[in-house]
Amino acid sequence: MPAASPRADGAAPDLNPEQLDAVVHAEGPLLIVAGAGSGKTRVLTHRIAHLIEQEGVSPFRVLAITFTNKAADEMRNRVEALVGPVAKKMWVSTFHSACVRILRRDIGALGYPTSFTIYDEADAVRLTSYVLRDLNVDPKRFPARSVHATISAAKNELIGPEEYAAKASTIFERRIADVYREYQVRLQRAGALDFDDILTLTVKLFREHPDVLAHYQERFEHVLVDEYQDTNRAQNEMVLMLGRAHHNVCVVGDSDQSIYRFRAADIRNILEFEQAFPDVTVITLEQNYRSTQTILDAANAVIANNLGRKPKNLWTDQGLGDPIVRYHADDEGDEAQWVAHQIALLHDEDHRRWGDVAVFYRTNAQSRVLEEHLMRVGIPYKVLGGTRFYDRREIKDAIAYLRAVANPADEVSVKRVLNVPKRGVGDTTVGRVDAWAKGQGISFHDALRRAADAGVSTAAQRGIAGFLALLDKAR
Repeated sequence: MPAASPRADGAAPDLNPEQLDAVVHAEGPLLIVAGAGSGKTRVLTHRIAHLIEQEGVSPFRVLAITFTNKAADEMRNRVEALVGPVAKKMWVSTFHSACVRILRRDIGALGYPTSFTIYDEADAVRLTSYVLRDLNVDPKRFPARSVHATISAAKNELIGPEEYAAKASTIFERRIADVYREYQVRLQRAGALDFDDILTLTVKLFREHPDVLAHYQERFEHVLVDEYQDTNRAQNEMVLMLGRAHHNVCVVGDSDQSIYRFRAADIRNILEFEQAFPDVTVITLEQNYRSTQTILDAANAVIANNLGRKPKNLWTDQGLGDPIVRYHADDEGDEAQWVAHQIALLHDEDHRRWGDVAVFYRTNAQSRVLEEHLMRVGIPYKVLGGTRFYDRREIKDAIAYLRAVANPADEVSVKRVLNVPKRGVGDTTVGRVDAWAKGQGISFHDALRRAADAGVSTAAQRGIAGFLALLDKAR
């Protein structure tokens, strides 16, 4: 699609009629049902530019939410290209980033330090394992990862420890409730939040402190949310509360593209938006700029079987295109051989570059056979994915050291690096100090300073002393 910007008179060239309606919508709730490849990001960025340049809305009073940092950067850059450097005053971020900014300012009202630590999933599972151990819960029957997933699901539904305990009807659920309660106590004691807390505590802050909510309702005159079909209950509640005063909420989504149910995403949020805002304007974007009509016809036929969806029929003016080919392979070897042969044909006969071809598979384990066949016939390839930079062990260790320096109460970070590099402080020593700390009612870090009283061996005491000296020197 052309990348032209709105004209000085406010009209936007090269937008189709439905896109233009969405861009120039002035005030009130707006639901944009955007089919795949319908130019929704372009519509959002031009809408923001229209609000700033034609409606006189201050960029400072615009909140735009996307689901990834990459998408947020792209949106910010596109808006800046349209309206100039003033776009830097906008909040364009993910839900979690926006909530962190809010909590850094106001979380003290909930009894947390504004310098709170954020635990990633690995940290949260590690803390869950500590709680399971301390409560004498069998880790084989209650694996830490599964228990944490259950706690996470409850949080995303805005169900706290006490409500979860009240609803628990089985022995399993009651045991989880005990872990959930202690897990939250340990988080707050450590001055830490997990990823789910970032959302749920923001909602709690808004509910329990109307003055804080009023501040952000006043601050953000217009709220825009992309990929609304992927919001969970906590995210949806946050959006509804921010927009309750002025109703200037624009959400873009498509129930047909909801793929994050495993993360507690709820397509009912987009289907029920009209109930939350009865005065909503609904605009459907059905023209596709990405695919051929053959592909769209197939997609329309498949998705039409879904229940509870916003009806739409994607179309394009790019012609029918090539027919869709389905190959029924005998096994994974036959499948990989066929894929490799098709890629070779595209390269040799259609003169396609190797980089023009992409192969998708459901699980990483399926790549091995495919890679073997590609290597066998000499087709160069690149596997995308792998361990992210911040997920590497050495990087997580370095971050844990920084967290331990900044927040000694962060027991997960302290325990992670206590014996990194090796200092002769093993799991037995950690367990002994942990038990003694609990008996004394003090933090794990404070108990380390009294390791001799905890009955730690002389060799381990020397290792602990070296670790504490390192932290003290860094402060």
